[in-house]
Amino acid sequence: MKDGFIKAAAITTDIKVGDTVYNTEQIQKGIELAHKSDVRLVVFPELCLTGYTCGDLFLQNSLLNGALEGLSTLIACSADKNMLILVGLPFYHNNCLYNTAAVIFNGSLLGMVPKQHIPNYSEFYEARHFSSAEFSCKTIEIPELGDAGRQIPFGPSLLFQAENLPELVVGIDVCEDLWMPIPPSCHHALAGATVIANLSASDETTGKNIYRRQLVCGQSARLICGYIYADAGEGESSTDLVFSAHNLIAENGTLLKESQRFENGMIASEIDLGRLVSERRRMTTYHTNHAGEQDLHYQTISFSFRTLSETKLTRFYAKTPFVPGRKGDRDRRCKEILTIQAMGLKKRLAHTHCKNAVIGISGGLDSTLALLVTAKAFDMLGLERSNILAVTMPCFGTTDRTYQNACELTKILGASLKEIPIHEAVNLHFQQIGQDSAVHDVTYENSQARQRTFVLMNLANRVNGIVIGTGDMSELALGWATYNGDHMSMYGVNCSVPKTLVRYLVQYYAETTPETKLHDILTDVLDTPVSPELLPPEDGKISQKTEDIVGPYELHDFYLYYLMRFGYSPSKIYRLASYAFKGDYDAETIFQWLRTFYRRFFSQQFKRSCLPDGPKVGSVALSPRGDWRMPSDASVNLWMQELDKLHDQIES
Repeated sequence: MKDGFIKAAAITTDIKVGDTVYNTEQIQKGIELAHKSDVRLVVFPELCLTGYTCGDLFLQNSLLNGALEGLSTLIACSADKNMLILVGLPFYHNNCLYNTAAVIFNGSLLGMVPKQHIPNYSEFYEARHFSSAEFSCKTIEIPELGDAGRQIPFGPSLLFQAENLPELVVGIDVCEDLWMPIPPSCHHALAGATVIANLSASDETTGKNIYRRQLVCGQSARLICGYIYADAGEGESSTDLVFSAHNLIAENGTLLKESQRFENGMIASEIDLGRLVSERRRMTTYHTNHAGEQDLHYQTISFSFRTLSETKLTRFYAKTPFVPGRKGDRDRRCKEILTIQAMGLKKRLAHTHCKNAVIGISGGLDSTLALLVTAKAFDMLGLERSNILAVTMPCFGTTDRTYQNACELTKILGASLKEIPIHEAVNLHFQQIGQDSAVHDVTYENSQARQRTFVLMNLANRVNGIVIGTGDMSELALGWATYNGDHMSMYGVNCSVPKTLVRYLVQYYAETTPETKLHDILTDVLDTPVSPELLPPEDGKISQKTEDIVGPYELHDFYLYYLMRFGYSPSKIYRLASYAFKGDYDAETIFQWLRTFYRRFFSQQFKRSCLPDGPKVGSVALSPRGDWRMPSDASVNLWMQELDKLHDQIES
């Protein structure tokens, strides 16, 4: 449960309809299985103590008493489990029969939540037996449970919160509740619930599993919550219906785990409560406990875990969170991103009545993507691609490989190529400022970058065009750009595209172009080491490799995503990176570059504070006008202190 994770499970046990003794034994086995798997929140299906398909047997005292005896056994069984347990049973109270979820923890019955929406259509006739509960809560006594049944909160508007893990607030839907226009879980979430448990008995018909999955994932996204759905399965009566044990665990729209249908058993995954809380905090339109909910009289029941151990992670974390995982999604997203980039540039060109663009082309990934996007924008406007002036400016570090790729790419795309060597201009500048050309320091490097921008800006004036920026979001995050050099342009098409995604966009273009020569050039660009090429080559090859200096971009993009998207602490980001990149990087390497990331991210904000305009393409961006507003002189001390503590833990 460290770092806001809680391991949750949905379990469908074997049952015998009406046999509460057998069903209790099977639920006990499920509890033991969950306990051995370090589960801290387990949900069983609707009416699992009796079976959902008992029909008129629900009106028999023997069945109802048997369910309470089973509940008493489960309460005793839970005493040493340190686990919140939710089970379904019929419960008779005050002349009404309710379909309820019992909430058990460490030998206590914390509360009972009755189902609100009772179906009475087609194959479901619950209204024949069960009553709908009022939303308000009250306290009842259940003599059959002895001391465990004294002063039990009863009602739909109960929430269950862990005192020592306050991010965990559990609300309950019961099956049909989820299918309503406004499910109770909507109110639960607005009252503060971060996890919704649904005890369900949903029969299986052709295609229903697809809708059920969409419903669960959609509700978790709408409410920004975790959603655990436990479904009835084999063992229920098949007189008219079949139940498939279709269990689901979702988090904010993402399906974390799904069972194999028609197989009883357990699914488990870790819900990231920190992510949910962070997302809600970020969305100022998401308000809990607002005036409209006060009339619902929510009652929060507190409990406390005995220990908060570190939850072992089993869920999937992508190494490249900015890149879609499945190829079909990746291709669709790449096409969409290229279109967004081009549409942004199209608007800027149209608004300024500009029919010319100037772009510095180096033969690297970023300038290649920018040129592809610019060509697409010109096509959208019906402008001649020859109005794109692609400028190659070879200097001390330029290699034949990148130079040739830049020239050939420009020609194939139909842009105009202009070559302006800048050696003499830079050397003259060195003389003017007293720089020794044999000293390959930051002045040596940045003078070249600024000279290139100087040339591009003046060329843009000369042809009545605008300079297209090529720098990507990863470079902006790290400050890996020369201030007033490649840092500056009149419109930056790559400004919200991280380096890992730049690679996939170029790769997508290479794979989908019908032109063999273009495919070959783009493939070679992809194989070229990332470099600013500001230092002289060694044996004709690139000597200055960016990732050797600032670190692997796949790590930095991973850090950037979880820092900006969810506001995670350094220790949590380190933990996730160690998990995602296990076998690729050792602990010391991950920590080293994480420390570099934080140092550079804070110190280089001044470069981001004056960024040119550019289109946002994803959920994370660094625009100082809307997405990331941070003082240029903000202190990194708190984050560094946490990293120091983390380093001590790693060393020990």
